[in-house]
Amino acid sequence: MDVAVVVNNRMLAVLRLHRQGYHSVEEIGSELAWLTALQDLPGLRSVRPVAGRQGLVTKVDTRFIVGFQHIPGQELQPGDDLARHFAPLGEITARLHLHARHWSPPLGFTRKRWDADTILGPAPHWGHWRQAEGLDAQGAALLARATDRLVRDLHAYGTGWKVFGLIHADLRLANLMVDAQGLWAIDFDDCGFGWWIYDLASALSFIETDPRLPDLIARWCEGYARVAPLQAADRAMIPAMIFLRRVLLTAWLATRADSDTAQSLGGPAYTTGTLQLAERFLTDGLQDFRV
Repeated sequence: MDVAVVVNNRMLAVLRLHRQGYHSVEEIGSELAWLTALQDLPGLRSVRPVAGRQGLVTKVDTRFIVGFQHIPGQELQPGDDLARHFAPLGEITARLHLHARHWSPPLGFTRKRWDADTILGPAPHWGHWRQAEGLDAQGAALLARATDRLVRDLHAYGTGWKVFGLIHADLRLANLMVDAQGLWAIDFDDCGFGWWIYDLASALSFIETDPRLPDLIARWCEGYARVAPLQAADRAMIPAMIFLRRVLLTAWLATRADSDTAQSLGGPAYTTGTLQLAERFLTDGLQDFRV
């Protein structure tokens, strides 16, 4: 939960109250270590951590609080002209990845891993898709077939350093601020070790069935390739990553059924959309998402 700190009608900072049991203090400190290292990186504007009396991480009773400098602008919204922003977003993502590839994390650096097991396995970080709202036996059977194929594809792709590393992992629209100068990347709360191309899938969160998707994917890839190489094997995995992210979010919504996000999306309706994507994934591998 984020809380704004306002003095004399001026927003000075944003405080994040971490939910209990999700991140250890070591994980939170590691997120802030990466964010600190990213400050003033050319071509990237990211939220800046602010220290309190206890340092970057404050403990109150059993909860952890961290502070961030207020940044201008507003959240990117699905109704915005997204095509204008997705090439710059691709550039920003590539800069994040290049930094992560060459950065030497401090001793004790630890963040969650986002892979086939931690997303689709028996004890996933964000809940299991079988708990999705409105999922009946027929839908569960379809999703089981689709995720079985997905796991095979992910294992074949592998987790070597060329395709897998430290990523933001949640670059969805709500975690992007836009002002007159362009985009800011915020909310690194879920950063961890995952597939580089997964950061594209996370940028498409909750809009996976939007007809603009093929164009947004192409623009993101164009922007990314201006900064860092994007191999054919990575491009080929884009449909699988989008489906993986959709399944993850379907599970997440089931654990947040009372949240504003779940209410606005309509849990059962979102599950229905996931099943439609699953059918397409099994039929043609989501051909429309290939670039």
